[in-house]
Amino acid sequence: MNANKEKWILLIVLSLIWGSSFILIKKSLEHFNPFQVGALRCLIAGIILLPIAISKYKLFPKKHLKWLILAAFTGSYIPMFLFPLAETEVSSSIAGIINSMMPIFVIIVGALVWKFETTKKQIIGVFISFTGVCLLAFGGGDNAQFKIIPILLLLLATLCYAISTTTVKSKLMDISSTLLSAFMFSFVLFMPSLIALVFTGFFSEFHFSKDNMTGLMFVSLLSIFGTGLAMMMNYRLLKVSSPLFASTVTLLMPIVAIMWGILDGETLTALQFVGAAIIIGGLIFLRTKPAIKK
Repeated sequence: MNANKEKWILLIVLSLIWGSSFILIKKSLEHFNPFQVGALRCLIAGIILLPIAISKYKLFPKKHLKWLILAAFTGSYIPMFLFPLAETEVSSSIAGIINSMMPIFVIIVGALVWKFETTKKQIIGVFISFTGVCLLAFGGGDNAQFKIIPILLLLLATLCYAISTTTVKSKLMDISSTLLSAFMFSFVLFMPSLIALVFTGFFSEFHFSKDNMTGLMFVSLLSIFGTGLAMMMNYRLLKVSSPLFASTVTLLMPIVAIMWGILDGETLTALQFVGAAIIIGGLIFLRTKPAIKK
């Protein structure tokens, strides 16, 4: 398939999958606590990908182990806990909107760590979107002052995604997308996820009730599609495009997240809608190419 066509197909499919993950997190939280949701999400993905990891263990990139660990924990472990924690206080719609800040962090991390070129237009776009985040954080009505902590958690998770994305693009592109996901979840994150579940009391509390099985269904959907499959597609997208283009998926995700949120009865205040529009407007601004002078 043509690389240009492939990257747009991957972008759209990833937007649909990841845009739906926020409502699945919300539904999972109705049955398990945030730490259990995060640990289960990683563990189930690791179990599913384990046969691939074992069959190809000789290809494990020992020389790149430190970069693999960094990318795994920042892109596939820490955010899995931060998003459920934040969604105990804010709606899945807002979580999806805040996640759209990822291109900004890709620009910042890329410029500071990997020496990617940064333009004046990108810096202006960052400040525009930051204004939108402030409106989103403080525009929720009487209890808005208490929403700063979950907003910061979401921003930290988005920063982690940017660190992982730029690390993979810079150091791990010689590994296939499937193997990269398999090694991360099955070899690097399997034991930390299992240990986290033990400390949360999951195994001592879990029993095969209708409530628990329903929750397990939501987490499994989140793990299979929103984690395992989506990460493979994301790494493939990084291979056929740039980190900034790959992060553009977060521009489309809020649309999907808001649609699911509205269907589930969520609402945003008028000021928060303005904030969301400013965030997306700033991101579109920093993504536009400068006019070419004749």
